[in-house]
Amino acid sequence: MSVGQWSRDLAMGARFALAGGREGWTRSLLTAVGVGLGVALLLLTAAIPSALAERDRREEARSDHTFGQQEIPKADDTLVVVDADTTFRDLDVRGRLVEPEGPRAPLPPGVAEFPAAGEMVVSPALKELLASDDGKLLRDRLDYRIAGTIGEQGLVGSQELAYFAGGKGLEKVLEGPASGARIDSFGNDDLGSSDAWDPVLLLLVLVVFVVLLMPVAVFIAAAVRFGGERRDRRLAALRLVGSDSRMTRRIAAGEALAGSVLGLVLGTGFFLLGRELAASAEVFHVSVFPSYLNPSPVLAVLVALAVPAAAVLVTILALRGVVIEPLGVVRTAKPARRRLWWRLLLPLGGIALLYPMIGQGNDDGTFNQYLVVGGVLLLLVGVTALLPWVVETVVARLGSGGVAWQLAVRRLQLSSGAAARMVNGIAVAVAGAIALQMLFAGVEGNYTRASEYDVSRAQMSVDVPDGADASAIIGKYRDTEGVRKVTALSDVYLFDRGTEDSSVQITLADCASLREVATLPSCRDGDVFAAKGSEYDSESDHLAKPGTTLWTPEPEDTARSGERPVSWTVPQDIRQARSRQDPTGYERGGILVTPGALPEKLAAFTSARLFLSLDLSVPDAYDRVRNTAARLDPAVQPMTWHSIESNDRYATIRTGLSVGSACVLALIGASLLVSQLEQLRERRKLLSSLVAFGTRRRTLGLSVLWQTAIPIGLGLLLAATVGIALGAVLLRMTDTAVRVDWPSVLSMTGIGAGVVLVVTLLSLPPLLRLMRPDGLRTE
Repeated sequence: MSVGQWSRDLAMGARFALAGGREGWTRSLLTAVGVGLGVALLLLTAAIPSALAERDRREEARSDHTFGQQEIPKADDTLVVVDADTTFRDLDVRGRLVEPEGPRAPLPPGVAEFPAAGEMVVSPALKELLASDDGKLLRDRLDYRIAGTIGEQGLVGSQELAYFAGGKGLEKVLEGPASGARIDSFGNDDLGSSDAWDPVLLLLVLVVFVVLLMPVAVFIAAAVRFGGERRDRRLAALRLVGSDSRMTRRIAAGEALAGSVLGLVLGTGFFLLGRELAASAEVFHVSVFPSYLNPSPVLAVLVALAVPAAAVLVTILALRGVVIEPLGVVRTAKPARRRLWWRLLLPLGGIALLYPMIGQGNDDGTFNQYLVVGGVLLLLVGVTALLPWVVETVVARLGSGGVAWQLAVRRLQLSSGAAARMVNGIAVAVAGAIALQMLFAGVEGNYTRASEYDVSRAQMSVDVPDGADASAIIGKYRDTEGVRKVTALSDVYLFDRGTEDSSVQITLADCASLREVATLPSCRDGDVFAAKGSEYDSESDHLAKPGTTLWTPEPEDTARSGERPVSWTVPQDIRQARSRQDPTGYERGGILVTPGALPEKLAAFTSARLFLSLDLSVPDAYDRVRNTAARLDPAVQPMTWHSIESNDRYATIRTGLSVGSACVLALIGASLLVSQLEQLRERRKLLSSLVAFGTRRRTLGLSVLWQTAIPIGLGLLLAATVGIALGAVLLRMTDTAVRVDWPSVLSMTGIGAGVVLVVTLLSLPPLLRLMRPDGLRTE
């Protein structure tokens, strides 16, 4: 067969699609919309690498300091920058205090000029939040006058909350616990360098991409087959006027090609529209600018070529089992039973590809990315191959019932393939989601752990700056609404002057606070205790004996005091106390001292830390504490404790899965709705005829619901089976014990069923309109 003949037949099919009157346009438009939704998501996926690269580039370009960087002297081109990050409810706010030290000080990216002391420049999203009623608490904290906004080049996302505030005397702030530095330029070439990813995280990334993109491909393949029954009648007419079966299939492929090309145009439009709307959207605290979403040219060209080629290929393969004759299509009769053996080869082949990597885990090697992708693809494609056989086999055995049930079952028995195609996408998505949830649940222990903080005893902590009035600061926090208790612990290490290699920890606190770190027999101001039971007892036990004289370090180690070393003698009436873990999980040894027993001159050497216990019934208790901290010192922010700590990369992958799942679920819902409307349009005359013969609309509505519910139920059951099998294989690959995460299985299945239920409800109004008697009108 020549290329010219192929071209002529495809072109004829395209003309039928585009010049077939209202029916032709409707069919082509439905196909184009279904394909376009998938193309839009494919283009979005193709844009993800460039979006991530641009976010990293901007983060690197605005990097201002790193821990351990070399100090530079003050000059006319230097800038003092101090971290002032904060959190508002569950939103992170990036903050910097800046003070230029000369006319040539570097400007941060996106900032036109430095804000003066008492002023700040903010991101558009932060400006909007501060102007809203919800931002009152944050306005009290960021008590600066807004002097401008940060440009796009200074932000990593359109919804990022960020600000630069002008400061004064920040050089002294750098001497305290605040994080900051003196810099002469922005940007850090080392920021992009990172440690190699471990194999399990790479496996997660690969499987996430395959699982998210596979349903898209399935939906595109289903969309190009819209209007199958009406197309069959046209093809029979072509056979009647002299075309052979091969030419007829090529013409049908041409119709699908036209719909797919139109779908490319619509998909590009959908993508560009979504690209512009991206600036106003934030999913799981991730936002981008429209300029980020530029698909890789190579990937965009691949999508543009693959979609039409897939449309032609799918149509040709779909018609291989259909006999098109001049007087009709054999599909309208009872079809031959589908064979099972070759459908089982796909999932078995997938398991065969994944099997060599079982047990490799983190320590025994890496995963072959091609085998991983191929194996997961074959297992998920196996769902699409097995589902038509499962639907056909089950519906053939369904018994009698009500009128609505019989109408639905008979329809499924005549066109089980179309019903399976409609739910293939959601079955694949659910199967992949179940496998991923099992994998995440299985390896979660490697990347998340319980933190050492006891959140039942305290929920936040904050350091008191050296030289500050600790008692006044403690009082401010105690007076803060929502603070139930403040545990204040001050520490200093004292030495035996003869052997400075040996030191003892002195903990200064009132009796209530000391009870948080030790079990005391009794306590009043002026008491001293030797803490026992800590793992550090043996190192300092001899220094806690009565009469021992202890000293502060030599002056060069305590430049802040400017005084000679201060001594303190352990009192004779020191008592024993049993050490216990403080709220951070640390067991203190050494000596516990109440304020009345330690000279004021020695107390000046201590460093204080506060543990804050909150009354969580008070609204915004965390933010009220942060506001107090900002009023005391904007550069010192309280630390919020969490019971669980997770690996940053693991958390990023899980967030990416959540974002991608939201997009795929939106595509699933939209595509299912289009598919449902297309099938209802095909049955318009049949529905009108049944109504004309007296069938109740309620009966027809229930029959449509059953026609959707039966294949969906079978599809979700198959998806759960394949998903659990794939999850088990992936867990064995990571050398993790196989455990079925039943809550995830049930939740993923429920989400899939919920999407279908919503689509069915949305299709009821068109169904009622199609059941009118005027649907019998014909030309």
